[in-house]
Amino acid sequence: MNTVKSFWVGWGALCVAGGGAYYFAKQSINADRQTRFEAEQRRRRVQESLEYSATTAAKATGSTNGGPPRSDSSGSPSQEATLDPAPTRHAPDTEGQRVREKSKYETSEPFRAKKGDRFS
Repeated sequence: MNTVKSFWVGWGALCVAGGGAYYFAKQSINADRQTRFEAEQRRRRVQESLEYSATTAAKATGSTNGGPPRSDSSGSPSQEATLDPAPTRHAPDTEGQRVREKSKYETSEPFRAKKGDRFS
């Protein structure tokens, strides 16, 4: 059987070992994070230098992209959103029609609940 002294020595050794393992694991994790952070910073600096060199080269030569501006809106979602290929309703002719008009998501007549006892 264990004595009181050996019990506390065992728990003390376990706590010291756990603390040491935590300390060394934390050092390893922090070192790994630091190397990943430095690699990310290097990658960003290289990317920014490439972007900056591309913009300065375009400004130095005086040409933008070598072609005339595009007149079509294909590939531009913000411009395509304004073009409705198949509108579901016609524009109202009078002010009264405009006031009474519902959007394409609203029902033409509102929901009316049935009156009376529903549980019988």
